[in-house]
Amino acid sequence: MHILFLTDNFPPEVNAPASRTWEHCREWSRAGHRVTVITGVPNFPRGQVYPGYRNRPLQIEKIHGLTVLRVWTYIAPNRGVVRRTLDYLSFMLSALLGSALVKEADVVIGTSPQFFTACAAYLVGLYKRIPFVFELRDLWPDSIASVGAVKGGMALRALEKLELFLYRKASAVVALTWAFRSNLVSRGIPQSKIRVIPNGVDLSFFQPGPKPEALQQALGVRGRKVVSYIGTVGMAHGVERIVEAARCMQGRQDVLFLILGDGAQWDSIHKMVQRADLGNIRVLRSVPKEQVVDYYRLSDLFLVTLRDRELFRTVIPSKLFEAMAMELPIICAVDGQCRALVEEAGCGVFVPPENVQAMVGAVQMLLDSPQEAKKMGQRGRRFVSERFHRAALAGQLLELLQELVDKKRQVATWGA
Repeated sequence: MHILFLTDNFPPEVNAPASRTWEHCREWSRAGHRVTVITGVPNFPRGQVYPGYRNRPLQIEKIHGLTVLRVWTYIAPNRGVVRRTLDYLSFMLSALLGSALVKEADVVIGTSPQFFTACAAYLVGLYKRIPFVFELRDLWPDSIASVGAVKGGMALRALEKLELFLYRKASAVVALTWAFRSNLVSRGIPQSKIRVIPNGVDLSFFQPGPKPEALQQALGVRGRKVVSYIGTVGMAHGVERIVEAARCMQGRQDVLFLILGDGAQWDSIHKMVQRADLGNIRVLRSVPKEQVVDYYRLSDLFLVTLRDRELFRTVIPSKLFEAMAMELPIICAVDGQCRALVEEAGCGVFVPPENVQAMVGAVQMLLDSPQEAKKMGQRGRRFVSERFHRAALAGQLLELLQELVDKKRQVATWGA
């Protein structure tokens, strides 16, 4: 089977869509399938092309058995509506052109959150006469409306109509959470075409270990308990509440908060810390994926946060699975699906989103109960090992793709 995958993000970018796509495609290639990925040059989230790449019409790479076609896009940082929309639209058009070079594909996948990529995949499926699969990572455009990036009105209604059109035209919709499936069913999408395949984690890569000595020394954290947030620092994530929690805990010299990531709010978070002159928090830029494990190992507690919005009850941030795999006790400031998962696993505690005092109380409680915190971490890794191993989830999606391709071939045979 030849799988064509369209994605706006791909390694060496380190965000959740890039990691999920890479790990799934790698597993499919290992299983003996041909995989072609169409993406842009790596530049997320700062809108700066990574070293070793140029924004050219076409670059072809071979990566561990995958064929990666990198196409030209209008590059913009991950903030601001107009320039980011131009970025999305340019990738849609370039991906369409690039797909003409891909011969004999059997199925095409387009992944969100922004669904102009799915638009391209729909059109590719149409002219190549192959099944189109919509991988639903986020309920876009609701998610951007919920943080005020787009106001209601004609534009938002038009995007919602396009969203529903793509769901209906897809041969299958792969939803990342069960709440996403419920949302689509309530809006008239047949449940039979929706498959829930959640995020997961590569357990062979994310493995717990001792705190790295060199990193402790570099950050000046030896002898201190580290409370970490590792991930996107964006409009949806409520990271400013972590800064406020650090301010409240200045009296505890044994505790240091760490924010590691990039995103639209990174600059404002960094300035917030500087203005407050806080000595118990570090705000660092994201690092290459192979270095992220060291920062997890440096950590004693892990924060999963989002803003207090009804829509965010439907999501499960991918960083949760990584932290669980690293045996870190979780402070979950996300209600709904994320909270339910943490409580089912017994791997952490829930605090109401954006409630600083509750967050501070949870940090103090877990740091002062090291044996219970250790048990939570162990339960977390055991839980993801049983249910959210990336290789197994990639296999589930591969089975779905094979079903669609086999069905298409049977129809063609009957037609002949």
